[in-house]
Amino acid sequence: MKRLIALDMLRGYALVCIMLDHMPVSTLRGFTLANFSIFDAAELFVLLSGFLVGLVWLGVERKDGRPAARWRFARRAFEVWRALVVGGIVMALLSAGLLEAGMKHTAIWNQYAEWVIENPWGYLGVLATMWLQPNLLDVLAVYVVLIASAPLLVPILLRFPFSFAAGSVALWWFAPILNSLVPNHRDGGLLFNPFGWQMLFYSGVAMGLFRQRFMPVLMPHARLITIVAWAMFAFGATIVIASKFGEPALPLRNALKLVYGSIDKWPLDGTRFLAILAASWLVAVPLAGIMERLASTRAGVGLQQIGRGGLWSFIACVMLSVIGDAFQMNPPDQGFLRKLVVDLWAILALWWLAAIWLQWGAPWQKRGK
Repeated sequence: MKRLIALDMLRGYALVCIMLDHMPVSTLRGFTLANFSIFDAAELFVLLSGFLVGLVWLGVERKDGRPAARWRFARRAFEVWRALVVGGIVMALLSAGLLEAGMKHTAIWNQYAEWVIENPWGYLGVLATMWLQPNLLDVLAVYVVLIASAPLLVPILLRFPFSFAAGSVALWWFAPILNSLVPNHRDGGLLFNPFGWQMLFYSGVAMGLFRQRFMPVLMPHARLITIVAWAMFAFGATIVIASKFGEPALPLRNALKLVYGSIDKWPLDGTRFLAILAASWLVAVPLAGIMERLASTRAGVGLQQIGRGGLWSFIACVMLSVIGDAFQMNPPDQGFLRKLVVDLWAILALWWLAAIWLQWGAPWQKRGK
């Protein structure tokens, strides 16, 4: 399968944004995706992951058959679950070490550091059963559920795409009710509602599976779709930017709210969903050439490497969020430049760790898998 370098770059960009967004006093946090779009890096990461699942499923099924594709993603679900468990333990131990050294941090709940020391087996148990999803790693919990569902649901999507879409919308509609029934340490189920986020994930899967079929149908209407997509993206961006102006923009914000109603990230509201679908069209069609050129720059290649690092890069970005937050908060009241240095160090460290992983930790990358 030929690698899509723009896809790798965007996955890397999503991970950098996730890292910076979880450093509360970061300088560059004010320039991440969430500052100018109604959706953030979490939606971008999940949509791109779904798209990659669709691409990989087709490649494996054509080469080795459907059982091999089912096994590929069953194994991948285990790998994501393992990353959630191991990452949760390492993150808690890292937090405990920083607190012991007198370096306070707020990127994660400090209670994890106490639990992993006072009751390590209990902490392991709540991680392994996903009864608890530590913040920063909580998106991996919904990713485990979504990837684990792929061996069963992707064949159904391939055979009955329209019926699948109708069922997906129905699950999305009733997501808050269904999630509240999931046993969890939270009253409302998982933080990232799997019944809501499956809509975005399987939209990405469908893009990967059917793009060769639906793009020829859509391209004759590309101009109209592009206008609508820009309008949807601009609508979402206006909501976000207007919120930063406070009282002077209140009339505009109230007028916009009459259109979108309410926005809730955790069950995945319709405004965020439509905005990222619009952005995906813009990136794939009118901005495709620009994306390819950006991916070929030095910064783009670095982001590609981060994106190709997969789970390793995700866990690394979480740990660097905690470390970076600790360095930016200690000593308190640091200036702009010192915080900026920590931000740049964290980004370079994430790139370096991803490059090391691709060179030494992931031999299958060299085979183009």
